[in-house]
Amino acid sequence: MSNPQQAEAEIGASAPAEVHEVVVVGAGFAGIGAAIRLRQAGVDCVVLEKGSAIGGVWRDNTYPGCGCDVPSALYSYSFAPNPRWSRLFAKQEEIKKYTHDTAEKFGVLDRIRLRHELTEARWDAAHQRWRLQTSAGVFWARFVVMACGPMHVPVLPRVPGLDTFTGVHFHSSRWNHGYDMKGKRVAVIGSGASAIQFVPHLAQQAGQLTLFQRTAPWVLPKLDAPIAPRWQALFAKFPWMQSLFRTTLYLQFELLNTSLNYPWLLKRIQAQGVKNIARGVNDPALRAKLVPDYSVGCKRILLSNTWYRALAQTHVQVVSDVVNINGNTVTASDGSTCEVDAIVFATGFEVANPPIANCIVGQSGTALAAQWQGSPTAYLGTMTQDCPNLFLTFGPNLYTFSSAFVIIEAQLKFIVSAITTAKRKGIASIAVDPARYTAYNQKIQSALQTTVWNSGCTSYFLDKNGRNSTNWPWTTFTMRRRLARFVVQDFVTKTRTP
Repeated sequence: MSNPQQAEAEIGASAPAEVHEVVVVGAGFAGIGAAIRLRQAGVDCVVLEKGSAIGGVWRDNTYPGCGCDVPSALYSYSFAPNPRWSRLFAKQEEIKKYTHDTAEKFGVLDRIRLRHELTEARWDAAHQRWRLQTSAGVFWARFVVMACGPMHVPVLPRVPGLDTFTGVHFHSSRWNHGYDMKGKRVAVIGSGASAIQFVPHLAQQAGQLTLFQRTAPWVLPKLDAPIAPRWQALFAKFPWMQSLFRTTLYLQFELLNTSLNYPWLLKRIQAQGVKNIARGVNDPALRAKLVPDYSVGCKRILLSNTWYRALAQTHVQVVSDVVNINGNTVTASDGSTCEVDAIVFATGFEVANPPIANCIVGQSGTALAAQWQGSPTAYLGTMTQDCPNLFLTFGPNLYTFSSAFVIIEAQLKFIVSAITTAKRKGIASIAVDPARYTAYNQKIQSALQTTVWNSGCTSYFLDKNGRNSTNWPWTTFTMRRRLARFVVQDFVTKTRTP
């Protein structure tokens, strides 16, 4: 039975299935980029997006001060530069607009199906295709690109007594814009990337703000500024100027990555972090609370010029991690308490254990999440065992201190090369060679042992089993070279039958 539509009819589908060469799941930057590159390669594809709009993380996160911590010229597609960025570091609304403008410019908006939430992707060995069940019907595809993003599902801590809280509480990625914070007593739980951005704004409104901090982050100065109209005009007229600027930024981030491998350079970076604290905080006791007790780089490095000044204000208090909530009283592990009207959770996202793995069922019939057991693995961060013809973007062990677009574009080269090669050679399925898969992941873990990410701090880089399932231990030059093209001989393939 070679016809997927016939197969769908025989199992009693309630609605006709759609058949495509490629289905992309997610319409954030990775999904939009995949649609653009596949369209340019002449490959039929459709993008399934569970939300009512495109944009991914930049659609969902609308908290005050939300923006990027990578310069705009680098945080964009290399093939779609935006000469009109208003700042060196763009804010959320501008980035969200860029996603829509780019999708429109490259003609892929009509390829995107909104309100199509994937509930299961199951490999059908008989047809050498994926059957995708969504909230809006069934799709069949030869290939699937999971572009679901790493900053997608918010993590909410299980705080004893939260159910007794009578005020308002929400996660920073689900900001309650209908609640007026002016004059309110507010608790912020968490001191990660989102808190760094919204706390300075929230401190201007709240009558009392208490930050519950488990571990202090390293926060370096943010070299942000408006981009003058004359520079925007120059970038528009001479694209090579912005391209050169982008390359310079890219090399600076690579230098930062390289620095993390050398203790003497780490100390120089940490010294800048300590100076940043001193610039914003005069109180020695507060300074002591804000100096991290781990090496810079062990956790995500953050950028801000306003974080420490906000924490130094008299109506702002920094305490240790939350341990209990009783009614409107929140208690920290250092014994301090405060009564609050609202709680904002700045507790991040599920990164090391991607929830989409629960929806992916490979050729063994077992969900990918059950196979991973909390420690995700992949080959080149892009293909997993047991899942032929399925590609992950931002897969396991690809994160590095650089722009997400460096990773996206490197992966898209590999993915498009694999799909077009399969079409050209009549290949029905592509699977990772088991021996190559095992050897690659052993090499990754061996290389990570001596990196700063594995130096002892608790971070979202480490999964629930204590294994680093997140970081890429080498340069992005190496990443781009390894993902530059698909090499048939490195994979197990099956040819199509007539």
